[in-house]
Order: sequence, then structure tokens, then C-alpha cells
Amino acid sequence: MPETGSRTRPLDGLKIIELGALIAGPFCAKILAEFGAEVIKIEPPGHGDPLRKWRYLKDGTSLWWHVQSRGKQSVCLDLRQPEGQEIARRLIRDADVLIENFRPGTLEAWGLGWDALSADNPGLIMVRISGYGQSGPYRERPGFGVIGEAFGGLRYVTGAPDRPPSRVGVSIGDTLSALYGVIGAMFALQHRQRDGRGQMVDVALYESVFSVMESMLPEFDAFGVIRERTGSILPGIAPTSAYRCSDGSYVLIAANGDSIFKRLAKAMGREDLATDPTFAHNDGRAARQAWLDAQIEAWTSARTREEVLAAMERAEVPASSICTIADIAADPHYAARNMIREIRLADGSTLKVPGVVPKLSATPGEFDGGGPALGEHTDPVPTRLGYDAAMIADLRARKII
Repeated sequence: MPETGSRTRPLDGLKIIELGALIAGPFCAKILAEFGAEVIKIEPPGHGDPLRKWRYLKDGTSLWWHVQSRGKQSVCLDLRQPEGQEIARRLIRDADVLIENFRPGTLEAWGLGWDALSADNPGLIMVRISGYGQSGPYRERPGFGVIGEAFGGLRYVTGAPDRPPSRVGVSIGDTLSALYGVIGAMFALQHRQRDGRGQMVDVALYESVFSVMESMLPEFDAFGVIRERTGSILPGIAPTSAYRCSDGSYVLIAANGDSIFKRLAKAMGREDLATDPTFAHNDGRAARQAWLDAQIEAWTSARTREEVLAAMERAEVPASSICTIADIAADPHYAARNMIREIRLADGSTLKVPGVVPKLSATPGEFDGGGPALGEHTDPVPTRLGYDAAMIADLRARKII
């Protein structure tokens, strides 16, 4: 189901105020905007969200910005100034959800903490994303997504065993936290339908990471096992790895299901492996994981990537080339699923951006264009709140807006 063409979305009529900057909070708000929420992003006058200048720039604006902030309104407001704080309070007074990712205590110092805002707006849902959460001995420590990945256990297990811990190639700690922020907001909105009361959603970057660390904690508790870096394999689950092909490329083959492994072995011409009772179940295969991986790579290394992938498709064994973004941009399946979208920028040029996830059959998400210009939607806000022209001019002259 394509994202465009429908004007009905599940969050139509929902008003979101986004405070903070960079990744976790804004990514959370981006998802809500794609599904119909009105998102008003508050940015500091003059320079805005630092993400506007991250990585590759086109006409002075980050290309990342057009993914992260599509579908939002940009309103300039200096939250360090009392007048800016008052405008923010008035904006939040009739909002459904406030999303922020400042260090705990920052908003309280500005008079914009949970107690004050919820007293003004009892139905408010406040999504707070921070490094260590709103409570606990580490609450005031600064934290980015990479810190959450380290403290949450992900960094330690990422990379090759003979090299230092590596990072995932994207800001996974931030985006995991953003997703939990969306989930928490949806839970709170559902609860609000029952009694009209909002609540605070406390998302810690490290907890978002820790929550997806599978069986690491019970394995340590029961057996004293500390999961280590293992490169492309996961010990105890076999066979699943990246295998080298004759052309120097790699193919990821995931044949850790019992019946799937038999199909793989037969596709390799290894009936002995398919019928060996030792390998009938995962525990037997895991006991000889390195040996099995060597057998599989001996087979793949005699064939090109295309030959291996074709054989795996015929045998119905999960497999994939390890795609670069160039592969993804040209792939017909991405295109068929509307995951490669094209937007038009202010200068008339076009830019490819990712599509919307997830796909809803009746009320799909959508977006028009890229991220807003800094302060593009500022002017109507003070007018809507009752400020006259002279007051607005004064606010602008003093760089409050």
C-alpha cells in the first residue's frame, strides 16, 4: 500500500510539541508526523537543531535533515528566556504529546517540567528521552545514543573478537529509544481514552538498548557466561554467518532452522550432512559450529555470489547479499514496497529518501517534501496566542522568536 494518495491517517488531529534536538526525540516525533500528527518543532533562533549541519550538506542544509524532520513545522523560540518559556507553556497547554530529549533537570530549570506542565494540561503525555532516565544515581549524567549502546551492553558484543568493540553503522541507540518513545506515547494515549489523564513516558537510552540484548542476563546469572564479540556468527545458533564467495563478495546464509539446514546441505550436495543425526537439531550443530561454517564456506568460495544466491533461492534457504546503499537504491523490491521515495526540495531539485514504516492497509503513513526551513512556521504562533504586531516585532528584535 503506497504512502501517498490517502488523506486519512491514524493520528490526524493529534498535536505534538517537539523540544530537544539531534536524533532520539526528533526521530520519535518524525514517526508520529508520518502518521498524521501535527508536529511543532521548537528550535533555537539563529541556528536551530544542530542536525541541520550534520554530515553531507546541500545548499547549507543536511540531507539527513530532510529525513528526520519531514512533515514537521519549525517554530523558533529561545527557551532560555522567560518570554520564550511562556510561549512554550501556552503552546503545550492544548497539546496532546510533548517530546523532549534534554538532560534531566533542564526543563525543570526553565519552568517546563512535568509537574508544572501537567498541572496546566492534565491530559498531557510527556515523552522524555534521556541517557539514563529521569531517576537513579546517574540521571544527571549526559548521554548520547553511543553512550547508551556502551552502557546497555551492545558495544561490548559488536565486532570481531580480536579487535576493539565496534559501533553499529547507524545511531541505533537513539533510534531504538525513539521507537520506545512512540510505543510509550501510543500506550499512554490509549490509557487517556479511559480517564482523560495523561502521564509521563520515561525512556532511557541505555534501557532501550539493554531491552534488546536477548538472553545475555539470564545466561550470566545461571552460568556466569559473558557474551563476547564473535564477528559474523552468534555462538550457539548454527549455521548463520557471512560466507565468502569466489568473486570476493560475501553472502549471508541463515540456515539455523532444522529443516532449513537439511535443505541447505542438499543444495550443497552434502547428503551426508542432511542425514547425519548429529546435525538434526541446533544443539548438535552448535557443538560443531566452526567445522560446519568451514564446510559451507568451502562450497560458497567455489561459486560466485549470484550462483550462491540462486541456489539458496531454489532451496528456500534464507540468504542475502550484504547490500550497500547503491544496491538498495536500485533494488526492485524496495521500489515495489515504496521504500525509495523522491521528494522535491525548495530549489526544485529532487532527493531520494526512505519510505514510511510500518505499512497500514487502511490508514497508511505519508509525508510531503523534506524538512522545514528554520523558523518557517514561527510567524502564526504568537498571533494565534494573542500577541499583537508590536509585541511580535519586539520578540523578534530580541531574538526570542
